[in-house]
Amino acid sequence: MAEAVRQAGFTMTIADELLLGPRGRRLCLAYVANTDEETRSAVFWLAHELDPNPGTLFRFGGSESDVVEDPAFTEAEVAELIRHADLPSISEEAVREAMCETVDRARYWQEPDGEDAVAALPAVRESLLVVADHLIGGMPALTAPFTTAQWAIDWRVASDSAPIEPSPAAALAKWTSAQREDEKRSARERPSDPHANWSGTWWSVPQQLLTTRAEVMDALQLVEDSLGWEVATVIPVHGAGRVLEIVSADGWAALCREYPMEVTASRRHDWFRVTGHDRRWLIPDWERVAQRWDAVHLTTLGYLSAATRLIDIDGEYATVIAGWGPDSTIWLTDAACGTSRVCSGSNSTVRTCGCWTRTAVLEAEDRRLRPPARNDAFRDTRAMRQPRYSRATGRQG
Repeated sequence: MAEAVRQAGFTMTIADELLLGPRGRRLCLAYVANTDEETRSAVFWLAHELDPNPGTLFRFGGSESDVVEDPAFTEAEVAELIRHADLPSISEEAVREAMCETVDRARYWQEPDGEDAVAALPAVRESLLVVADHLIGGMPALTAPFTTAQWAIDWRVASDSAPIEPSPAAALAKWTSAQREDEKRSARERPSDPHANWSGTWWSVPQQLLTTRAEVMDALQLVEDSLGWEVATVIPVHGAGRVLEIVSADGWAALCREYPMEVTASRRHDWFRVTGHDRRWLIPDWERVAQRWDAVHLTTLGYLSAATRLIDIDGEYATVIAGWGPDSTIWLTDAACGTSRVCSGSNSTVRTCGCWTRTAVLEAEDRRLRPPARNDAFRDTRAMRQPRYSRATGRQG
């Protein structure tokens, strides 16, 4: 790959950067497994063996006396299959299917699953380089910066909708106070042993604030820890102001270093499970970040290369990007406002990872986004012509 980035004093290709992160490796593994049946089978069986919580496999047919050995594959055999897999021409559908899988399987409260473990094996990781190079050619937005045209998602029905925080400053102050109190309480009440069976807060970003994406389907489909929503309202947003770009783990580490908030006690057990490391943990103090930046944008490559892994800050402190998403912007001030842009494709449906179809368009005033004064005030408080989507379950929204 001709395009390259600089990291740690040496030149690293975009493909190398992609494979630094568990999500980038899972993207590549999912893509090759979904396009090559022999590789898919081998990955399945090795992942089942490596998964810390593999579940139980059931076989149907035959008698109780039949003894069936599970197929067994080694790291070297899986790597060899990947190297010799016949990769088809890049299709948007195949890339999206793999992206949906890697985002959906991001875990911050337990150990990585079997497929993540397979992708991290040295021989497999090396073999995935050819897949990464192949994929990059079909992902033109991989390193795309923030754009002013954005989309927000409200996962509630229209009558209950109020997704835009009316006062980001007040919300951040409340969030900061809650984080500090949670950290003090966790230090008092939770064991210091990272192996203890304890879970709590694992996010790195305030979930109460407005978060937007450049593409509608990314906002609908590329969602960590999804709760299986079936209805969503898509809100066009125009954003401007001072936007910080996070393009790599180094950028996130620098943000934590400049605006540190210690969360060791509250994140210790969850982040130990996901990273395998017992460290002192930091996240950004978002209230202080808001004094300089209106928004922070995480590029797709930044997410794939840095999420769900330990990011060193110094010899003592580390951090994790948790609870965010690819090509996602979090708004720290009220610099985002409504727009009269109309969603295209009135009957558009995507056939991967949850078929979303537009079912209604709601008219509203073109004004600065604010929550409704009461639950039934939806028409008066949204951007113009908001498309409403639902999963293709036979029900209309």
